[in-house]
Amino acid sequence: MVSPWEIQIKQQLGKLDCVKPLHVLVETQQRQNGLQILPITLGHIYTLANLPMYHNDPFDRLLIAQAITESMKLVTVDKNILKYSVATLS
Repeated sequence: MVSPWEIQIKQQLGKLDCVKPLHVLVETQQRQNGLQILPITLGHIYTLANLPMYHNDPFDRLLIAQAITESMKLVTVDKNILKYSVATLS
């Protein structure tokens, strides 16, 4: 839920222009790539309390918390994210 949420906000702010509506993009990617939407849980929110402030972006911090909580790899090249004890694929 974090990535679609951030995309929606960036679209509304005029920082991102998508050629298709967000719901079409998400549904297409889910179908074509077998992606599942990870909900935001209280466990993810609670994990935020244990994260050092290497990164100030709330969306990135929530993605980090989700990856840690769910024992998942986070795909990134963001150097600030790489400072965290989170499995990454870059």
